[in-house]
Amino acid sequence: MFALMALMSLVSQVSGTPYVPGGDTPAGTDCSGLASWVANVASGRPAFGNRFHTGNIESALLARGFHYGTAPNSLVIGWNSGHTAVTLPDGTPVSSGEGGAGVRVGGGGAFQPQFSHHMYLPVEAQPMAPEGAPPPPEGVIPAGPEPAPAVPDPAAPQDGPVPGPEPAAAELPADAPVGAPAQSPPEAAVPAPDQAPEPLPVEVAHAGAGAAPGTEAPAAAI
Repeated sequence: MFALMALMSLVSQVSGTPYVPGGDTPAGTDCSGLASWVANVASGRPAFGNRFHTGNIESALLARGFHYGTAPNSLVIGWNSGHTAVTLPDGTPVSSGEGGAGVRVGGGGAFQPQFSHHMYLPVEAQPMAPEGAPPPPEGVIPAGPEPAPAVPDPAAPQDGPVPGPEPAAAELPADAPVGAPAQSPPEAAVPAPDQAPEPLPVEVAHAGAGAAPGTEAPAAAI
């Protein structure tokens, strides 16, 4: 996978290179040399020093991750037994040797009727960094947007004490009129503090001699 900017930068640098059969330097190249440079950069290889030709282009493109056929927004290379050309992912055609010229932006590109073979490599969409911004350090992934705060679920159990049952309200008698105040249950009767209990009668046996049996003794004076 690659970025379109890398290919555009390469084409800008080699545009105007003279046509030289078998060439592989900015001093000159042919159609296969141009296709080699573009395929090398697209697959992460150095542009120069590893060129192919129309006789082994199929195996060379397979080794660089290309697929058979064509696809939108992809790098496409078309060829036959004697010529090859390139179409960049944005549709820009690039060629060398067409019309007697060297490397140039233009020509028929990869979709010329004469080409019976096509292969493509998908392009990776990469956002452009602001001009002058330093690249991020290796191994550091740019931070994305902060996640939205979590919204509590009203149906989920909440932390904290669990409320107990509410006390029962005072009940009104069945025959009480509407609006009558509620009556509390009766409380146990408690004697008043200043009310003394009544004294119990005390029977005292008369100790005098001669008391007739069955005679009650007089109550002791209090």
